[in-house]
Amino acid sequence: MEKKKMLYDVNEVPPIGKWIVLAFQHVFAMFGATILVPILVNSAAGTEVLTIPVALVTSGIGTLIYILCTKKKSPVYLGSSFAFITPIAAAYLKGGISGTMTGVMCVGLIYIIVAIIIKFVGKEWLEKLLPPIVIGPMIMIIGLGLAPSAISQLGLSGGEIDYKVVLVGFVSFLVTAIVMTRAKGFFKIIPFLVGIISGYVLAAILGMIDFSEVSKASFFSIPKFIIPFKDYSISFTGIITIAPIALVTLCEHIGDHTSLSNIIGKDLIKDPGLDRTLMGDGVATLVAGILGGPANTTYGENTSVVGMTKVASVKVIGLAAVISIIIGFLGKFTAIAKTIPNAVLGGVSLLLYGFIAVNGLKVLIKNQVNFEKNKNVIVASSMLVLGLGGAAISIVKGDFSLTISGMSLASIVGILLNLFIKERE
Repeated sequence: MEKKKMLYDVNEVPPIGKWIVLAFQHVFAMFGATILVPILVNSAAGTEVLTIPVALVTSGIGTLIYILCTKKKSPVYLGSSFAFITPIAAAYLKGGISGTMTGVMCVGLIYIIVAIIIKFVGKEWLEKLLPPIVIGPMIMIIGLGLAPSAISQLGLSGGEIDYKVVLVGFVSFLVTAIVMTRAKGFFKIIPFLVGIISGYVLAAILGMIDFSEVSKASFFSIPKFIIPFKDYSISFTGIITIAPIALVTLCEHIGDHTSLSNIIGKDLIKDPGLDRTLMGDGVATLVAGILGGPANTTYGENTSVVGMTKVASVKVIGLAAVISIIIGFLGKFTAIAKTIPNAVLGGVSLLLYGFIAVNGLKVLIKNQVNFEKNKNVIVASSMLVLGLGGAAISIVKGDFSLTISGMSLASIVGILLNLFIKERE
């Protein structure tokens, strides 16, 4: 791979002033997406499942773990994964917090196991198991499956329309779209954060926000960590709902590292190696589950910051992680984040969920998946209908109960169809 010139390479540390400014750029880049995950999970579940402070703290801790596992050779930031929004909410409804967090921890264990296998036998088997024809529809189901939530938050599900809600949602949506398409420099990397702030300001002007909880909140507060064996017992109820999504994020992990490798002119898949990067991601997600946080994933937003600033310093990423942990302990800040109206979230989510679905479509286009082949049509169509149609298979035997539905069922069926259907050439 051609060596590209960076202002500061992975092992270099910028002067203290630049170091702090660059670190805050990474914090801003990851912030909007990281706090959105617990907010949207709680909205989908109808109750508090995840908290913003724990998401921020586990994001920072996870990034530091990743840095150690990769021997300080890879400038990657880990944040909360959007792929797990629906599965985490569904797992909570089936098995409570015990089933949810056990499922998140199992995702981390899957990463670790895959990393060990890759260490000894390579990654060709993974490419065969998860080709683009399976991964593309998986990602599309994640985005499209969340669509009803965005419509509900916008107050467009039918019945009487609250024009304040629609106006705030429309402004949030429009600002996000304009920033995505027209902004330059750093603002182009944080469209969702800009959209949230714009909608929030309008909602405050229209009197839609109650700030009473903000005034009551303390400046410093301990995040509400949820620890296994202390706050709940391990339960495997949520595993089948959450674990299959690891197949999607595994591919996302590889794609993000390949993209970053092209930006910095260093093949991260070879050095520190895919086994080490996956191990870092896996241990980070395992620890996030242990503390009551969402599953982590590599953040493309922060990869974009590296490309824009030409600074690949791992020390910058590390400082950003420390700042994220500190923010998680600021009670006033958390209280403000909790006051974000559903209308704002709906406007931003209208783009966000569609953005996720279109990324699945891009996977199919980029890899030139041939839909003239009936096998590809069968795999993709079966996955989409099962994933979006509410299909479910329940197995009950005595006290044992197992339900496979939605994304999980679609993933399993897609993988099996792709492996066992042989089309005549």
